[in-house]
Amino acid sequence: MRMRTLHHHWLSGPSRAVRLALAEKGLEFELVLEKPWERAEHLLELNPAGEVPVLVDADGTVVVGPAVLEYLEERHPSVPLLPDDLVLRAEIRRLMGWFDDKFAREVTDNLVGEKAWKRLAGSGHPQPQSIRAGLANVHYHLDYIGWLADRRTWLAGPRISLADLAAAAQISTVDYIGDVPWDDHPDAKDWYARIKSRPSFRGLLTDQIAGMPPPPHYADLDF
Repeated sequence: MRMRTLHHHWLSGPSRAVRLALAEKGLEFELVLEKPWERAEHLLELNPAGEVPVLVDADGTVVVGPAVLEYLEERHPSVPLLPDDLVLRAEIRRLMGWFDDKFAREVTDNLVGEKAWKRLAGSGHPQPQSIRAGLANVHYHLDYIGWLADRRTWLAGPRISLADLAAAAQISTVDYIGDVPWDDHPDAKDWYARIKSRPSFRGLLTDQIAGMPPPPHYADLDF
């Protein structure tokens, strides 16, 4: 059988969530860097949408997008990130949607999209109004993370789950460009420090994009 392969990009939040899930479950995998804006033929053959993440499992099964996390959960349930409790599963999926959709739209797209993706893809200049919106919106989301973390052990409940991975994946891309105001949100910072210190996060903390290094605190477990 071949090695499990994840087609990804460093600044793709959904790709980072899959990397975290694979690592939490102790599954070996290789990374293949993709530049979705180039619409490479091999990527389009795997996913006609031309987007990442794309997982090619060891048996050749191809799974794309948000379905990858559910696929991993069902195929490798020994380290559960989505528990059996029906109500808790619903809450985890609600929070995954919050970060994959709302946070990504209101924060990641406005900050990482404008400052990093446009530069990498050569697709125009950053829009100041979008950046201002992202810098304003991030406070609202960090307040919500702090509120959840103050009331629960992890974002959705007593154990780390896909909700935490989805949140940390999105936030880590914003942290890579230095736009997370951690000092204003100590409860969110404490939660992120806990997940950032997990062995599964080590791969993300070593990411280095040529010509676009992260700030010094990015890989510092003590910020």
